[in-house]
Amino acid sequence: MTQATHETAIPTRARFEIGAVAPFMALALLCVLGVLVNPRFLGLENITNVLARSTFIATIAVGQTLVIVGGGLDLSVGAMAALVSGLVILFLNSGLIADPTLLILAAMALSLVAGALCGLFNGLTSTLGKIEPFIVTLGSMGIFRSLLTWLAQGGSITIRSNNVRAAYSQVYFGDLFGVPYPVLVILGVAIVGAFILYSTAYGRHVRAVGSNEDVARYSGINVARVRTITYVLQGLCVAIAVIVYVPRLSSASSTTGLGWELTAITAVVVGGTRLKGGVGRMWGTIAGALILEVIGNIMLLSNVVSEYLIGAVQGAIIIIAMLAQRGLARGR
Repeated sequence: MTQATHETAIPTRARFEIGAVAPFMALALLCVLGVLVNPRFLGLENITNVLARSTFIATIAVGQTLVIVGGGLDLSVGAMAALVSGLVILFLNSGLIADPTLLILAAMALSLVAGALCGLFNGLTSTLGKIEPFIVTLGSMGIFRSLLTWLAQGGSITIRSNNVRAAYSQVYFGDLFGVPYPVLVILGVAIVGAFILYSTAYGRHVRAVGSNEDVARYSGINVARVRTITYVLQGLCVAIAVIVYVPRLSSASSTTGLGWELTAITAVVVGGTRLKGGVGRMWGTIAGALILEVIGNIMLLSNVVSEYLIGAVQGAIIIIAMLAQRGLARGR
């Protein structure tokens, strides 16, 4: 009996390891494909562009990972990003602070507060109202985007001051010792997210709630509080993404962040996080976000597949990833 148990344990452990490294293997294979398609793929300018552009989705996907691991889902992240972007730009245009640097720092703080409040709204509405997260965030998605459209009066909100725009642009286009700031943001957010999920009591509670809500509740875990905090953390991740996004275009409109919710969820699932909750791979999520950006970049460089089909490719990827997860689950 001991021998049989030992024999069955080996393939299970092997499957786990394959699931953990699969996103990184896929990313490596895509990079090889990119070189074969177009030698410019490995150019410093192109690699930097891919990493910088993946910042928004990767940052948001870190928060989405925590939400999904806890048994929730947030469909409002794109609309939330649009609303927070609009609020930040309106504050920058207010001129309440004369010094551009202090004004930008205050705008960043406003972004974090606004994002956290939006996340808190989603979390409390879902937990206290006992409404499915899918329904709550679907409703808040419409609320957030409509509020931004109203603030912009159907158009766009743009940073008016050239001085503020020039100073703020360094957040996206600047670098530290040759490393672009957006790349540092990805690393910082991922490290914090991984620490929370794997090295804290709260992270263990998130996994427990996502695995079995009733068992977690009987174990003394405050399920509502744990889930609400995941949405607040998601809001903070959206706010950080907005801080990096606003200086890129210096404007926000009703189309800002459109489709980001699908892309973020796809990155999470491709990274190996179980959509039903309980199991999450934070670094896999980062790899998943990079995979999606690399695929889009290859499509642009190859000129074989239209860039307008990127959304279709992402949709196909999430379906394939779900089928792969189901296959691994059955194999166990």
